[in-house]
Amino acid sequence: MSHPLTIRIPAELSDWLADEAKRAGVSPGKLVRDQLARAKAEAGGKTFMQLAGRIKGPKNLSQRKGYAKA
Repeated sequence: MSHPLTIRIPAELSDWLADEAKRAGVSPGKLVRDQLARAKAEAGGKTFMQLAGRIKGPKNLSQRKGYAKA
């Protein structure tokens, strides 16, 4: 079952959306749905492990003592 969604966008964006939908030969709603599905697919594969190795600092930080001073 589909659920309606109402959003407010600036006239400039609305005009662009209408032009792109016309160029692609689809409705503006389909164009938005397709882009949302694409964003969901791209974001769905991101896991916390993609951050592994991106933080600078000592590699054995979790093993070092003295950092958690209570």
